[in-house]
Amino acid sequence: MRLHLGLRESDNLLNDVLDELDVDMRWLGLPFIGPEERSTPTLSGVGRDFWGVGHVKVETATETYYEFSDHPLAEVRSVAEVEAYDWPDLDWWDYSAVPDLIERMNARDRRAVLFMAGGAFETPWYMCGMEKFLTELHLAPEIPEAICRHVAEYYRQRALRVIDAAAGKLEIVGSGGDIGTQRGMMVRPETWRQRIKPFTGRLIQTFRKMGMKTFYHSCGSIVPVIDDLIEAGLDLLDPIQVGAEGMSPENLYSRFGDRLSFHGGIDEQELLPHGTATEVYDETKRTIDILGQQGGFVVSAAHQIQADTPPENVVAMLQAAKDYRW
Repeated sequence: MRLHLGLRESDNLLNDVLDELDVDMRWLGLPFIGPEERSTPTLSGVGRDFWGVGHVKVETATETYYEFSDHPLAEVRSVAEVEAYDWPDLDWWDYSAVPDLIERMNARDRRAVLFMAGGAFETPWYMCGMEKFLTELHLAPEIPEAICRHVAEYYRQRALRVIDAAAGKLEIVGSGGDIGTQRGMMVRPETWRQRIKPFTGRLIQTFRKMGMKTFYHSCGSIVPVIDDLIEAGLDLLDPIQVGAEGMSPENLYSRFGDRLSFHGGIDEQELLPHGTATEVYDETKRTIDILGQQGGFVVSAAHQIQADTPPENVVAMLQAAKDYRW
């Protein structure tokens, strides 16, 4: 994108690119200052992240990804073992950096700054493995619930520290975790409500009660629990994976558009990587027509843009938003 936009290298490159594209929302990253052996940020390097989850580099034709190599709680058999784990410290982050990071985001214009607190579903299964986590939700629910409790409370407390450091310049607090697949939810909605919703709900409610806007991320089809998320105080649902079952803009707006705003919605599975710039432009405007009928739509790709997406298509998506008569 830098080359396509004709920008020079800089120590503020990400913000420079986003400023050139006039992207309104910015995600606040928090510098890690904890122990080196737990210093690998999730999905950004080989080693262990702050939760103790192992990562390994995987090369594809276009990108480098980092996948899990091991799960530190894979062998736990009791709540006592969960409690005895070497949980991360809240002091492993540099909260003092927050004001300067936000200032750099706002250098050209005032932006809507979002801090992603974390979530109570995805990180817990990272720690013990997906099969163990999903199985024990039914066979030994006290174990995954203990993991969820530790994870959710850590994320909640860390976000509270970030909000305090931001001194009123943070608008949105995000939470989430993928609970959907292309065809439906990863767990039965009833199981999610009983075992996961209490932790997810507290992450949303804490910040909603503070007057923050709330944001929840889940890929896939999650229609059965969107009402639950709204009940918990959700403002903004992300990423709107339009190709997943039930997640079409038409269905979502007709069912939830009077109570919920949407972030994402521009297909990153087929349209952005394989469509033409004209197709992207036209589909973006069509999606705005549907999801933005009451203004409650933030135009964005339906997840992180991958390396096989032509830069022209990124520009076309954002240009359609600029040209639209809101």
